[in-house]
Amino acid sequence: MGAEGYNYRAPDSDSLQQKRDQEFTVLQWNIWQEGTLIPGGYDAIVNEIDRLSPDFVTLSEVRNYHGSDFTRRLCQSLKARGKTYYSFRTDDSGLLSRYPLKDSVAVFPLNKDHGSVYKLTAQLGAHEIAVYTAHLDYLDCAYYNVRGYDGFTWKETERPTSVGEVLRLNDLSWRDNAARCFLNEARHDLEAGRMVIFGGDFNEPSHLDWTEATAYLYDHHGMVVPWTVSTLLERNGFTDGYRKVYPDVLSYPGFTYPCHNPAADITKLTWAPKADERERIDFIYYQGDNLFAIDAKLFGTGSSIVRSKAVGDRSADPIILPSGTWPTDHKGVWMKFRIKNK
Repeated sequence: MGAEGYNYRAPDSDSLQQKRDQEFTVLQWNIWQEGTLIPGGYDAIVNEIDRLSPDFVTLSEVRNYHGSDFTRRLCQSLKARGKTYYSFRTDDSGLLSRYPLKDSVAVFPLNKDHGSVYKLTAQLGAHEIAVYTAHLDYLDCAYYNVRGYDGFTWKETERPTSVGEVLRLNDLSWRDNAARCFLNEARHDLEAGRMVIFGGDFNEPSHLDWTEATAYLYDHHGMVVPWTVSTLLERNGFTDGYRKVYPDVLSYPGFTYPCHNPAADITKLTWAPKADERERIDFIYYQGDNLFAIDAKLFGTGSSIVRSKAVGDRSADPIILPSGTWPTDHKGVWMKFRIKNK
C-alpha cells in the first residue's frame, strides 16, 4: 500500500479483540424500603438508575408496599425517561434488565424476614446470562454480636469469646440455606453454558475481609471469621467481583454499610450506636467461561456511620457520588464485565 502511495493504518490486535468482546454493567443496590424513608427517595432511585444506565440492576429491600409492583413501577418511570428496562414481580429483592427476559424464577421465595433469591435469564448477543438477586436473612446478624450487640434485636449484650461461638450464632440465620438454593440453581445454568451473576445485600460480611490484617480494626476484636456465605460461594467457583478488582482489603475496604445519609436522621442509620460496624455486605459474585470483571466502584456518599457519627471515608475505594438526594443507608456496588469471545 505504501509503495503505491496509499495511506493506511494497521489496527492493533488488542483493539480488534475488544470490538469482538462484549461488555455489560451491573448495579447492586439496597434501596432501604424503596427509598420511602427519605423525602423524594423514589425519584432519587429513578434519577440514579437513569444516570448510570446499568445493563442489570439487583435490588434489595423491595417491599411492594400496598400491593404495588415496585419493579414494574420503576420500569414505567424509567421508560418515561427514554430508558427501557424489563422486570418481573419479586418481593424483598428485585431485578431490572435492559435485555428482554427469556425466563424468570423464584429460587428462594421470601419467608417472613428470612431473605429471598430471585433469578432472570437474558440473551446478550450470542451469550445467555443468568442474573440473580438476593436480600438475605437479616434477623440474626452475628457480626453485631462481635461488637457486643444482639444480632436479632440489636440490644447490647456480651461479646462472644471465640470464633466458634460467632459461627454458632451466625448459623441461626437462613442465609446459608438461601445460598445453597442459589448454588443448586446456578449449577444448572453453568452446565447449560450460561454465565452467572449474583448480586445482593447478604447481611453478612466476607471471610476475605475478616482476616489477620483486619483483626483489630473496625471493632473486629481480634476475630478472624470464616463467614459462611462467602466461603460457600468461593468453594463452588464463584468470584467476589469487588475483591477480584481490589484484593487489598486495607486500602480498599469497600464498606457499603452503614452509609451516612445527610437527608436522614442519623439515629436511624445505625443499630449499634457505640460500635464501629463498617462492613462490606453488598456483593456482586460471578462465574462463567470467558467472563471477566474489569472495573468496580462503590456508589453512594463519601462517608460512613461510626459510633453514631458521620466519618469521612479515607480509603482508596473509587466511588460514584450521588447526583442529588441519596435515598438509602447503603452504598451500592457498580461493576463492569467483559465477555471475551473465542
